[in-house]
Amino acid sequence: MTTPETHRPNRIALASLLKWVCVAVVLALFTASPASVSACPMCKIAHEDATDPAVQARPRAYMYSIFFMLAMPAGLVTLFGVTFYRLSKKQQELNAILLSQADEQGLSGRVE
Repeated sequence: MTTPETHRPNRIALASLLKWVCVAVVLALFTASPASVSACPMCKIAHEDATDPAVQARPRAYMYSIFFMLAMPAGLVTLFGVTFYRLSKKQQELNAILLSQADEQGLSGRVE
């Protein structure tokens, strides 16, 4: 019969092998990627050289639109998180008040 101690070195060797396989796959993906990565077509158009001030302002406009798109989910998550945090703190305060009132009245719920 085998003991857990005999299986432990095999698990460590397997974990080490798995780690090296993951490193090899990541390196292979980075070395196999094309030399130049093209951006989206609208970004390429936005960065073209032009003398028109409106065309020169496009990259900044795209930057701001991306910031707003990223900020909206983060803002909603923050809003819900803060709201639930405040609700839980308020509930804890109410529970503490009710518990102290019950102790004062002798209704602590303890069975003697």
